[in-house]
Amino acid sequence: MSKITDRIEQLARPVAEQAGCQLWDVEYVREAGAQYLRVTIDKEGGVGIDDCERVSRALDPILDEADPIAESYIFEVGSAGCERALKRPSDFERFMGSDIELRFYQPIEGRKAVVGKLCGYDGGDVTVSDGKTERRYTKQQIAQAKLHMTI
Repeated sequence: MSKITDRIEQLARPVAEQAGCQLWDVEYVREAGAQYLRVTIDKEGGVGIDDCERVSRALDPILDEADPIAESYIFEVGSAGCERALKRPSDFERFMGSDIELRFYQPIEGRKAVVGKLCGYDGGDVTVSDGKTERRYTKQQIAQAKLHMTI
């Protein structure tokens, strides 16, 4: 499956850039018995519905011609959002000092998640601060990392 997403990234990146956006992520997943191809975009100042539509309309015929996915799927283009997932080292570097939420595979000290300031990133290990102490979590412990918005 990763080869499919790599190929889609190659096709989608120039389309997103031409629309004034950057490609944030590509997912190809099975949910509720259907295959979904999700292309996520971002841009300074935020992504609007017009941006999503522009990228979708430009990318759809390119995907049809390249035909990187043999089976039928549902195609979606959306915004990375304010609570976007952090996956790549560059994501962590970009949002250093921001509030994040880490979800764990197994509870750590009785908790399945923790919220704090992103203080460090090293090879998949993430350090967060609660304002008093810093704690480092290993890549093997972390199921998901995402930005966290407080209201």
